[in-house]
Amino acid sequence: MRAAVGRSLEWVDMSSGADLFVVCKQCGSEVSPYITECPYCGHRLRRRAPKLPRARTGGRAPRAARHPLFGRLKASPLAVRRGRGLGMSGDRWAFARPRATIALVAASAAAWIVWHAEPLVGHEMAIVGPLHGDWWRIFTSPFIYEDGLYAFLTLATIAIFGWLLERRHGPLVVLALFIGAGSVGALVSTAVYPHHFVAGGNGAALALLMAWAAPDLIAARRRSYYEGDLLGAGAIAALLLAIPYARPEASWLAGVTGAVIGLLFGLGLRREDPSEF
Repeated sequence: MRAAVGRSLEWVDMSSGADLFVVCKQCGSEVSPYITECPYCGHRLRRRAPKLPRARTGGRAPRAARHPLFGRLKASPLAVRRGRGLGMSGDRWAFARPRATIALVAASAAAWIVWHAEPLVGHEMAIVGPLHGDWWRIFTSPFIYEDGLYAFLTLATIAIFGWLLERRHGPLVVLALFIGAGSVGALVSTAVYPHHFVAGGNGAALALLMAWAAPDLIAARRRSYYEGDLLGAGAIAALLLAIPYARPEASWLAGVTGAVIGLLFGLGLRREDPSEF
């Protein structure tokens, strides 16, 4: 079916009955009906381009989540998850401020300042030789750092992977994993080497890293899609495991113990709700 529109337009109905084009009267070329000039000869087709038709749907499209700072945001597949046992939906953790991670990094930075301001206070918080009943040292030693490079690498790892893990599961998971893996790693190191000097959170940092990477490791093994950067995480983990060769207060046993605890913890979270990953 053809119908003349004005002096220079000719509408032709395609065989599908859905697509339309315009035939230029000047050169006879088929062009889009949503242009004002022919791209082949430059002939004027119309003064104004017609409005694009709006697609009508049966229902109203759902509104995107609105963030108070960034406006409308779309949560990633890893962000839209349900935090079982916490009563919170994963999309809230996805855009919430990582308070637990900030608190852990700030506490470690404050302890580093205290160590250099009052070394005696730092030695009271670290594990120096046998515990002799001072069991609280296994909880405070992951916050103590003597070397600046050791502190920077460990705190940067805690900040990155603690934030990523907190986006998935909330702040309680990050706090429990940091304190649990850090204290157990320090305890294992003290049990094997009773006269060893133990300080720093390399075990806790590796626990957070491995807990975050656990679902991506499973996906990579199954040759399925995953969003994380496993090569970058592996490089950071290798640096943390190599720190004890440069810093004597960083225990390799604490690092390995923290990595194993984090991996088991991440696999446990995945089994709790496999659809989240």
